Amino acid sequence: MPSSELDEFAALLIEHVRDAAIRSCDRRLRPDANSVIARRWREVGATGGGGADVLIADCVDDTIFHLLRSIDEGLLPLKFVSKSGRVVDLVEEGSSELAGEYMGGGVWREAHSKERIGDYFSDDS
Repeated sequence: MPSSELDEFAALLIEHVRDAAIRSCDRRLRPDANSVIARRWREVGATGGGGADVLIADCVDDTIFHLLRSIDEGLLPLKFVSKSGRVVDLVEEGSSELAGEYMGGGVWREAHSKERIGDYFSDDS
C-alpha cells in the first residue's frame, strides 16, 4: 500500500514531530530543567523514574494519531511534496489509512522512530 513518497512523508513526520516532541519533553524531566512546564511536572510528581517517560510518548503518539485521522477524514486536506518533487495527496495516496499506518504494530513508528514506543498491545495492559 504505502508508496515511497508516503513512506518519505512518514519518516519526516516521525523525525520532525514525534521524535522532536519526545526529546523536548525529556528535557523537561531533567532535574535541572527550569521551564514552567518542567516545574509543573515536578510539582505533580512526574520525574524520570515516576512513569512520565511513558506518558510523554503516549501523549505524542495520541497527538500524531489525531492529526493523521483528521487528514484521513478529509478534515485537514494536505498534500506532501517529496524530495523528488512529486506532489502527493495524502488522503488518496494513503487510502485514508494514515492513522492506522502510524499506530498499527510494526509500521511507521517502528520503521522510523529513534525514540521509545509504547507497547500498546502487551498482555500486561
